[in-house]
Amino acid sequence: NRKVPTSQLAGIPPLLDKAGIQDLPQARIAVIDGIALAPSQESVKKTGQKVATLWHEIAWQLLGDEGLAMIKASDEEGTSPGKTLLVELLTKAAPCVVLVDELVAFLRQFEPGKSYRAGTFDSNLTFIQALTEAMKSVPNAMLLASLPESELEVGGTMGQLALNSLEKYFARVESVWKPVGAEEAFEIVRRRLFDTAGERNEVEQICRAFADFYRQYPTVFPTEVQESHYCERLCASYPIHPEVFDRLYDDWSTLEKFQRTRGVLQYMATVIHRLWNSDNRDAMIMPGSLPLDDAAVLNKSVHYLPHRWEPVIEREVDGHRSIPFDIDGHSLFGSVQAARRTARTIFLGSAPSTSNQTLRGIQTERIMLGTVQPGQSVGVFEDVLKHLRDRLHYLYAEQDRYWLDTKPNLRREMETRKQNINERDELQPLLKTRVNQVFGREHKFSGIHVFTPSADVPDDYGSGPRLVVLPTSAGYSKTASNQAFSAADEILLKRGEQPRQKQNRLIFLAPEFDVVSRLKEQGCIYLAWQSIVSDIDNGV
Repeated sequence: NRKVPTSQLAGIPPLLDKAGIQDLPQARIAVIDGIALAPSQESVKKTGQKVATLWHEIAWQLLGDEGLAMIKASDEEGTSPGKTLLVELLTKAAPCVVLVDELVAFLRQFEPGKSYRAGTFDSNLTFIQALTEAMKSVPNAMLLASLPESELEVGGTMGQLALNSLEKYFARVESVWKPVGAEEAFEIVRRRLFDTAGERNEVEQICRAFADFYRQYPTVFPTEVQESHYCERLCASYPIHPEVFDRLYDDWSTLEKFQRTRGVLQYMATVIHRLWNSDNRDAMIMPGSLPLDDAAVLNKSVHYLPHRWEPVIEREVDGHRSIPFDIDGHSLFGSVQAARRTARTIFLGSAPSTSNQTLRGIQTERIMLGTVQPGQSVGVFEDVLKHLRDRLHYLYAEQDRYWLDTKPNLRREMETRKQNINERDELQPLLKTRVNQVFGREHKFSGIHVFTPSADVPDDYGSGPRLVVLPTSAGYSKTASNQAFSAADEILLKRGEQPRQKQNRLIFLAPEFDVVSRLKEQGCIYLAWQSIVSDIDNGV
């Protein structure tokens, strides 16, 4: 029975005023949870009555002992009461409401041709048919039942058979079976997870701040957030940002294991629990707020996805060992957790996508929508995208769309090949060639000797000065010990094993010690990319 005044029910007072009704009458309510019922077991009520069948349970909840007495024979025999008896029962109980959840889960427990204490599969279907017809005959009685949306929820052959029959029976009395709409689902999830969203004035003030912020940057955020009704969407879903719901309902609901309303409810319950315990201070729960470093949230996220996602998240999205965490810890991005928030948003918006989609990933404008809060700099998040693109091995980018995958991108392949570059056989010949190219053919030296041993540097009388370019191992530094002087002395004093006669004909050029490591790094990167391009050209 209703204990909350109608004045406190959201959306109800305007409907009552329009209908000219001062208050709603009290109704008897029967609530059936199919998972809680067992076909072969009885439930004992406080009065000592034993109830086993679905129809006896409904009769007990509506009329107590009187209801049990009315259909006692049907309960004992395990046969469905007829429509006439059910009309009589509902008329006495009216106004009444019967709520049935997980009806398919209850019916799929019955084996064909086998009789249970709760009847048979056929007798239970007959009862549902009779009940729906009886409800149609009693004006102030109502039946509400939930319908599984995915094959995963149906659960096998018996579940599908039950579902097909139920759809047929409910269709006869013009009941509409359809999934909950996205906007309705927002409200359902919010009410289940929060007792209250807060004071109305405060909620509207926060949501207006977001709406005004989006309108300040029309080229950064999606077009729909510039419209006036988006502020209403913000208020309706607060404290959860609409973008979270949009991604879960539009993208994650395409996954086989993810159940729309229930899946969103379970996922967000886990997220909110962690955010509450960590005293999160975000103005709204946004895609960038998802605490994927939490074990419970991580497990719930990868549960719906194909294998191999967990290491990708731990390395490239969130957690103390992740690259975004490292980026936030060594830059100005850390004050707003820009790298982690951006990586989380990309994950939520792209993880359910597949390689056979025409357009993969999430657009830059939606990444901004999922990360930036009023008062923060949009430019910070635009810059961090570039850092993530350069460093993440499982992040792909094409035009203005980004997505994460369990397969490494070409950058990861390049990094692997870079580690295998042989310095003597591959890197040094490349550097020698490039240094020679810098000087070209137009110079004033009799010869330019790049990375040349002392025996191969001529010691002649008739030529002009020669330039000797020392190898990368002979770097020059003003502060550190210099390998350049010892390398130069070896060439200056001797030509191989013989003393050098024309020492004043040699000019030495040494690499700067502080940039040698960077030079080698870039050279290895070049060779790695070159090998990838070569393999692609050769069809490898």
